[in-house]
Amino acid sequence: MGLDVGDKRIGIALSDPFATFAQPHATLARGRAAADVMRLAAVAREHEVTALVVGLPLHMSGEESAMAAKIRAFGDRLGRELGLAVTYWDERLTSQEAERTLIAGGVRRNKRKQVIDQVAAILILQGYLDSVGGEPWPSPNFSP
Repeated sequence: MGLDVGDKRIGIALSDPFATFAQPHATLARGRAAADVMRLAAVAREHEVTALVVGLPLHMSGEESAMAAKIRAFGDRLGRELGLAVTYWDERLTSQEAERTLIAGGVRRNKRKQVIDQVAAILILQGYLDSVGGEPWPSPNFSP
């Protein structure tokens, strides 16, 4: 399961059973962190998720942003809840790429707001899946 975690929404993407293709799943409106963890854990259990890939916001220099610590805390909490390893994945420019993809696909502005976080989650998860080439889950907390 790939996640694009923001302050207002969380985009969710799932891979196929062979860990080859990322697919959109949903956009979750943020609430309290504990409630968000429980809702994501329910999705993960329903879809028999075996690992988590969470987008990590980095500056263009590669340094972690202020939001990165919050994302790591949230991802670690979700990983503990599920007993799963969490891989943090560089999410630089995924939102911009998602926006360009949706515009190129002719998606109207009001609809883009509803799905952009899912598309960003797809980009995060697909980037990870492509990097491991069919070997889906290396060591916990792997980060390129």
